[in-house]
Amino acid sequence: QVQLVESGGGLVQAGGSLRLSCAASGSPFSINDMGWYRQTPGKQRELVATISRSGGTNYADSVKGRFTISRDNAKNTVYLQMNSLEPDDTAVYYCNARARMSWYSDSYWGQGTQVTVSS
Repeated sequence: QVQLVESGGGLVQAGGSLRLSCAASGSPFSINDMGWYRQTPGKQRELVATISRSGGTNYADSVKGRFTISRDNAKNTVYLQMNSLEPDDTAVYYCNARARMSWYSDSYWGQGTQVTVSS
C-alpha cells in the first residue's frame, strides 16, 4: 500500500501564495501519475492539476497561470505552488497518487489539507 503525507496548507489573504507538498511512502513498484484535487462542502472533488512520471502536466482552467505542479521522483513527492490565490480557491486539497504494486495498480489519497483564502 501507499501512504501520502501532505503539508503546506493554511490561511492566506487573496493574492498570496502557498506551496503544498505530498510525500508518498510504501512499497510500490512505481508511482505514476500524481496530482492534486480539491473539495468544498457540498461539492464533488475536482481536479486541480496532475503530473505524469515523465513530467507532463495538466491543469484545471481555473488555475492555469497561477498554480504550478511539480514532482521529485527520487523522493516520491509532488508539489503544488499556488500563486495569486483567490477566495474561490478555498477548499480542502487532496493529494493523489497512482501506484503500480506487485500485480496491480491503484489510486491513493492523502488525508487532505485545508487552504483558506480570505478576501
